[in-house]
Amino acid sequence: MNTDKDSELSGFLETLGLDEEPVGICYTDKKPENGLSPDYLDIFSSEKDINNEVNWNEIFSKFSCSLGHIKRARKHQECAWFSKNYYGCPGAAFWMGFVKPQAQTIIDYVSTGIPGVMEGEFYCSSPQDLKKIFAYIDPEPAMDKYLVFKPLSLFKENETPLLITFFSRPESLAGLHQLATFVSNDPEVVASPWSAACGSLVAWPLKYLAQGKKKAVIGGWDPSARQFFKNDELSFTIPFVFFNEMVTSYKNSFLKTVTWAKVQKKIKLSKKVWKEI
Repeated sequence: MNTDKDSELSGFLETLGLDEEPVGICYTDKKPENGLSPDYLDIFSSEKDINNEVNWNEIFSKFSCSLGHIKRARKHQECAWFSKNYYGCPGAAFWMGFVKPQAQTIIDYVSTGIPGVMEGEFYCSSPQDLKKIFAYIDPEPAMDKYLVFKPLSLFKENETPLLITFFSRPESLAGLHQLATFVSNDPEVVASPWSAACGSLVAWPLKYLAQGKKKAVIGGWDPSARQFFKNDELSFTIPFVFFNEMVTSYKNSFLKTVTWAKVQKKIKLSKKVWKEI
């Protein structure tokens, strides 16, 4: 990755009131030497599920949310990585492109469950409707063996992230949202579709990219993953090329105006409330 813009990025983050550098996301064929990952699990499939060949008890006993690993990676400036045997959550295996189509057992679990057998999460009104939603979303297949999340500064000179994610509270998020429109001149450039929290980081941004669309995706609405976000925090994910355009253009935007200076005061107030300054 080219680090020539480090000082420009620093000014960009400071202007937006973001104290944490963004997280870069990429696929790679090399297993990270260090970093955080879920425990090893056998890969499941829809076909295995139909044939009762999946040990769901083992999978759920070793369950771990991808956002938990990503949260720790953010905090400790480390890498978090996942693969078809290190997915932690069967939902993440789908949203990250390692399993497709999703198994019926998980579809039942995420929707209304199975009476007398399994309690559901009730994130969709019926398994039939959720199956249609999953078929519509149809995540892009994993581009390589490993999916890596790590702070942008940890990318080496020869590494380039595919996507960039900011973790932000609403005041700073307002700046990111409006700047995305300033750069693209597209009033619908920011999307916030339904998904698990990890789907907003991976599946939806890659779906838009595959469609040739320049889109930013706001996520973090998933109640199951809210425990791994700071209070009032959401995610904002964009393609790396789009990120570079935003960093290059921000000085010519509304971020230089008195209007934004007023928002910056609210950002400082928020940090005081959460005892971050």
